[in-house]
Amino acid sequence: MGTHVTLQEAIRKQAMDDLAIDIQFAPGGSAAVLQKASMNPASFDLYEQWSNSINVLWRSKAIQPIEKKRITYWNEINSLSKTGKVTPEAKLGAGDAPHRILNVQPDGSLGVNSTDTVSFLPYVHNVDSFGYDTRRLPSPMSQEEESWGWLLDARVSGDVAIVNDPTIGLFDLALAAQAKGFITFDDIGAITRDELDLLFSVLVELTQLNHFSGFWTSVPESVQFMRSQRVVIESMFSPAVSALNGEDIPVRFAAPKEGYRGWHGVMCLSAMTEGRAKDAAYEYMNWWLSGWPGAFIARQGYYISNPERSAHYLSDAEWAYWYQGKPAAEPLRGPDGKISVRKGEQRSGGSYEDRFSNVAVWNTVMPTYEYSLQKWYEFITS
Repeated sequence: MGTHVTLQEAIRKQAMDDLAIDIQFAPGGSAAVLQKASMNPASFDLYEQWSNSINVLWRSKAIQPIEKKRITYWNEINSLSKTGKVTPEAKLGAGDAPHRILNVQPDGSLGVNSTDTVSFLPYVHNVDSFGYDTRRLPSPMSQEEESWGWLLDARVSGDVAIVNDPTIGLFDLALAAQAKGFITFDDIGAITRDELDLLFSVLVELTQLNHFSGFWTSVPESVQFMRSQRVVIESMFSPAVSALNGEDIPVRFAAPKEGYRGWHGVMCLSAMTEGRAKDAAYEYMNWWLSGWPGAFIARQGYYISNPERSAHYLSDAEWAYWYQGKPAAEPLRGPDGKISVRKGEQRSGGSYEDRFSNVAVWNTVMPTYEYSLQKWYEFITS
């Protein structure tokens, strides 16, 4: 169970061919699958989403610890998920950096101290921002440095969409409100009730002025929003940008001057999975770090936790563009086989290290999570 961005048919078929096991994918919108998984662990064997889902799943006892000794390539996993930094000089970023919620502590809590078991398999990850149609962005804005504040800019009023997820869209809007000077947070990774009240009073006012065109719940829906020209600018994930570029729709994935919203993919083992199904689940988790899957998702702009193993499955031009931030030496194809990167184009934000050195905040379940849910749903229905 998980989201459309990794539960793709090409991945399922390759895994079944390589592992000789039957695999069923159940993709859905991020909020919906998290709710189902946390309430019904019998509905899945493996769950994959983003690190902001971990605290919800762990507190609800929907997932069980994963044994490091059963993860074949554990020692190859890089420092990002283990320390929160891909280089020693990188900004850590506010909120739930992956190392803070990775290790199962002796008292059953999640924390930074390394132990024999973890709450999730570190695998895909990326930094997110927003995308915009370069043809339709007001010309004065195209001369400015990209900023989260663009999402709340009056010059694109009525042409803005936000991801409908209170642990993701909330941070897009918080970063935007802070960039516009509407509010300053003491800690954007742990927004207080008073700060939420102020933030949502601004957002509700903008909603009543019809600033937002919509709220999308899945990557395909975000693609359709942009393809149909319903929006000029919106929260976006890298696969959506790749898909649109493959259709010759010139959408740019912004590199905001304030920093990115970071996320780390998590693959979790259901508390109900046991026996042969559990063995198969470990086989599938190990397969994800075996090289081919990491190369496949690199072509949609995602990274894998042990990239050197996937480098062998990428051409020199692909590795240079996706991981090293160099101009494309040739046209590059996305996972769908369509050309998504033109020769000479350079990835926004630069190299893997550059992008993960500039994380402003991670997808996070905050101490005020329940209150933020209430405020979020009031906002999207206002």
